Amino acid sequence: MARTRFRGDSGLTLRMGGVSLGLGALYVAFGAFLIYASGSAVMGIVIVLAMSWGQWYFSDSLALKSMGAREVSPEQAPELHAMIDRLCALADMKKPRVAVSVTDMPNAFATGRSPNHSSVCVTTGIMQRLDADELEGVLAHELAHVANRDVTVMTVASSLGLLAGFITRWGMYLGGGRDRNGNGGPAFLVVFLVSMVVYFVSFLLTRSLSRYRELSADRSGAYLTGRPSKLSSALVKISGDMARIPNRDLREGQAISAFFFAPALNRESVGALFSTHPPLQQRLDQLARVSAELSEPL
Repeated sequence: MARTRFRGDSGLTLRMGGVSLGLGALYVAFGAFLIYASGSAVMGIVIVLAMSWGQWYFSDSLALKSMGAREVSPEQAPELHAMIDRLCALADMKKPRVAVSVTDMPNAFATGRSPNHSSVCVTTGIMQRLDADELEGVLAHELAHVANRDVTVMTVASSLGLLAGFITRWGMYLGGGRDRNGNGGPAFLVVFLVSMVVYFVSFLLTRSLSRYRELSADRSGAYLTGRPSKLSSALVKISGDMARIPNRDLREGQAISAFFFAPALNRESVGALFSTHPPLQQRLDQLARVSAELSEPL
């Protein structure tokens, strides 16, 4: 965790360490397989390093582009910048880049490879629906992700899944589409199956962290602002409105759903079965406990 005034979370630290070790082992195993399948150590190493480095280094730019977001200056969004300035001063942390995505879907997310290279993005939909105190609670939640560095781990985890998906799609071209005996069919089948296994394992590793990190960010943001009830109110509003957002708009955000403040799902979404976020009631119950601990006035 970066040195800030956000409360530390040993549970999150342990989970991030475990996921990082699992990802490291998976990277090594997948890289070794690519080297064997391609028949070229250079090709296997280049594919693994280029894809993982590119996803890590350009993670914030890729996430922002996927949502059609653009960075905004203090002159373009003075109230939003002022709110983030105040929270960063309160948390004693470096201010991330600030971006806005023009979409009716009410949400926000943080992304980036480190606290010094990070971005916080909000949608026009969330700014239209929340009052200033509720939006501040959401922004504190997102800044907690940056300070906790869990965004970095999630970025690396998702990059391995993307790499496996890329290999699954283009596996027939790996090593000329042939195994060491010149047989094309078996080579493609092996590459496909191994890549699917890697994708599934990276999916499980991501899910093992994603739900807990949302609870951790809720706690950290609530303690920082001292107003957990406002974060609860924001969660209720956003979750209720999400059910009215067209499926087409929700699908546009599926690629980075794990990074959102609230899941881009409605009751008809198949993805609800594999939600990256804890149940709404669990988040509200936790915030109620924080409110009681802080003796927050209603």
